[in-house]
Amino acid sequence: MERVICLLIGYAFGLIQTGYLYGRTKHIDIRTKGSGNAGTTNALRTMGVKAGVVTLLGDCLKCVFAVLAVRLIFGGAHGDILPVLSQYAGLGAILGHNYPFYMKFKGGKGIAVTAGIIITTWNIWIMLICLAVFLIAVAATKYVSVGSLTVVLTYFICVVVYGQMGGFHVDGSHLYEMYILAALVVVSAFYKHAANIKRLMNGTENKLSVGKSK
Repeated sequence: MERVICLLIGYAFGLIQTGYLYGRTKHIDIRTKGSGNAGTTNALRTMGVKAGVVTLLGDCLKCVFAVLAVRLIFGGAHGDILPVLSQYAGLGAILGHNYPFYMKFKGGKGIAVTAGIIITTWNIWIMLICLAVFLIAVAATKYVSVGSLTVVLTYFICVVVYGQMGGFHVDGSHLYEMYILAALVVVSAFYKHAANIKRLMNGTENKLSVGKSK
């Protein structure tokens, strides 16, 4: 039951649609601009750097706060599986971000939220490796989608490697549960980027661009 509660806590935090809310302060509905996506990349392309940074930070931090809430609630009674419960909160935040019920389930793609999950591994090396991989992939290809898909795969690999090294301090069955949850993050990202993948294969994917600052 605690896993379901953590998933719901994450979903509730994920409903805070930073890009959409920021756009409304500028009398813009981001869902009608650019790709129609409510995430960081579309905010950057359609509303400028400030909007992109605000959206990135907001969507990332809502996941961090969801995990912190779970740690506060369950840290005493379930401290032995706290890394697992934290991942459920993170996955819930992705679901809330990607499928907000009050926006007809049309949200973002969950990459900025995944950055929050990466932060809540509380391991500086995982954070730095994922950040470096994302920046290198985007710099080399000019495609945010390539960086996004590369970083979620890197996150999964890091979770498995760090887990096998005993870094999460959970027993075997819970460790494999963490691997499954990390894999679901990857599946979610690839599913939401299906159109991007098709455009990449066709050579029609949009390269990184910044819209006029609002």
